[in-house]
Amino acid sequence: MMINTSRFRQTILLAVITLNLISTWLHYIDNALFLSRYPGPQWFTSVGVISTVIVMTPVGLLGYWFYTKRMFWLAYFLLALYSITSISSPAHYLFPMVAPMSLKMHSLIWLDGFMGLLLIVSLLWSSLVLKEWRSKIFTN
Repeated sequence: MMINTSRFRQTILLAVITLNLISTWLHYIDNALFLSRYPGPQWFTSVGVISTVIVMTPVGLLGYWFYTKRMFWLAYFLLALYSITSISSPAHYLFPMVAPMSLKMHSLIWLDGFMGLLLIVSLLWSSLVLKEWRSKIFTN
């Protein structure tokens, strides 16, 4: 029995993106609900936080769709753009804390940051190690 490696890689990437979406939505919803307890710039608003995740989610999903269509460079660009929503989460620590953050808040920040990093590593693996963008299209 042969394994379709292209389909297997798509499944792995989908799992990474799904975990990323979950962590981002959990963090951003918590951030919007408890905005005054999260350190950040004064211009952050709950509506802005939720709007960001609503706008960026389709960017990530579209990136995955382009990946499945073997349009790798466009997929890499959109998924890297989407990953900013996660890898930027630890930036909370660059701002002075107004109130002590809970363990939940710290956990959501680091989970989201880790998931964004995992997505970036997946993109680098695909583009630099596997060089999937060079592969020929074979369909069953």
